[in-house]
Amino acid sequence: MVLPEELCQRLAELAEAESRTVSNMAKVLIQQGVERFEEAMAAPIAASSVAPAAATDHFRAVLEEQERQQPQRLRGAPRRVRLQRPS
Repeated sequence: MVLPEELCQRLAELAEAESRTVSNMAKVLIQQGVERFEEAMAAPIAASSVAPAAATDHFRAVLEEQERQQPQRLRGAPRRVRLQRPS
């Protein structure tokens, strides 16, 4: 996965603060994000009598809007972040 340099740096700082590898920190944050997204999508459907098709249509509309926006170009080539283990 390619991340913008600023986001990669922030991820590396979080990983260091949590004594994790960058890839493990990314995995944890992605898991948390997916769980929150699933909860947010399930809550309105469970709380109302809205058909699941309406939630799907909303999700599709959001994705299509994002697709219409101009993609942001990365500055420079992607680089790997190597963390040194404390001795």
